[in-house]
Amino acid sequence: MAGRAVGNLLGLAVLSYLSQRPMHPYELSRAMRDHGDARSIKFSHGSLYMVFQQLAKAGFIVEQETVRQGQRPERTVYALTDQGRLELGDWLRELVAEPAHEYPRFVAALALIAALDPSEVVELLTERRQRLAAQHADIRRLIDDTVAAGIHPLFLVEEEYRLALLDADQAFVARFIERIDNDWGPMWAAFHRQGEAGQP
Repeated sequence: MAGRAVGNLLGLAVLSYLSQRPMHPYELSRAMRDHGDARSIKFSHGSLYMVFQQLAKAGFIVEQETVRQGQRPERTVYALTDQGRLELGDWLRELVAEPAHEYPRFVAALALIAALDPSEVVELLTERRQRLAAQHADIRRLIDDTVAAGIHPLFLVEEEYRLALLDADQAFVARFIERIDNDWGPMWAAFHRQGEAGQP
């Protein structure tokens, strides 16, 4: 995404929704919430309006008209430009085909985890496994309920990906606990005690 005129993934969502039909920001925000996109893309009304401005400045969207319904304030409807449609396709292709290095919080914790006592780490990892299992059950229920309501599974593929990540996370945590219990525990505990003894 480096070098893009708009690099915020919320911008990609806006381009995608506007590829279906012109909308004003409030309508698009409501559609994103209705479709559960807030689970995948972080946004607020303020950030959404800012992204609309950035996309318009880049020439990806354009004001189409201003509308007013009843006593509500005027709202500006935006439409996707040809340049915006090209950007949408190019950006999506990049995200799908090119793995990007990310910085998840858990990976940061793992990089520094030797600072904790291994017995405490086992307790924390056990708690994590329970929470991962609960999240897995929630997502599975969401998928099953949504499909039962007649929504095609294609529109839930990001939830299937979340399930796969949760499965991998749970498997990693189980192996990590096993290694602490069987191999690493004594060495780690000695290392931790040595670190504590070296503190002033």
